[in-house]
Amino acid sequence: MSVFSFLDPAVGPAHAVLTALARVVPAAAAIVLLTAAVRLALHPLARAAARGERVRARLAPRVAELNRRHQGRPEQLQRALAELYREERASPFAGCLPMLVQMPFSSVMYRLFTRPGSDDLLRHTLLGVPLDSHLADAHSPARLAVFLTLYAALAAVGWVSFRRARRAAQAAPAAPGAAIAPYLSFGTVLFAALVPLAAGLYLLTTTAWTAAERAWLPDGGGQPRGQAAR
Repeated sequence: MSVFSFLDPAVGPAHAVLTALARVVPAAAAIVLLTAAVRLALHPLARAAARGERVRARLAPRVAELNRRHQGRPEQLQRALAELYREERASPFAGCLPMLVQMPFSSVMYRLFTRPGSDDLLRHTLLGVPLDSHLADAHSPARLAVFLTLYAALAAVGWVSFRRARRAAQAAPAAPGAAIAPYLSFGTVLFAALVPLAAGLYLLTTTAWTAAERAWLPDGGGQPRGQAAR
């Protein structure tokens, strides 16, 4: 019995939606469409998180001053930080909200792509490679090329996220994990090598959406970041 079996009640509806979509479009495309639909529904949370990030960036000098003033007095520091964020009507955890909300969906999709009852969906293929295949099953150059293309695309998205995370780490070098955080952007490539092709396709879709969302969410003036920088 899988440790993820508790997710099966939610896996059923996801399986039904994907199966219905796979009657209209290829199953691989159905995975992309369902993932994009969920991310679109979560977009308001991403906008709220972006606003929270801007507030935290604006408050960073004041937070640094509070850290200096209350060094060695963690309880007083926590009270001071709580008061600061209360005055600004902000939360230091706003940026984590979209990720936390996505976690249940990600877990359901992982269970869907790995449980035995999904064979009817996973027997579909992407460029001739079954969606339930792993990298270890790539015994031909054509199959290997599909996996390598997927991993290269994930690495490209990871590079975009890495550059953004590195800039953020340079802006706040004292933040916990600032030196390591940028390199976590490539973790999806390693994870994709361990899961079926269908799960890798889901990872590519959701990480690409995240990278695009962070690049184009409006800045404080209501303009997309790409336009504001011009």
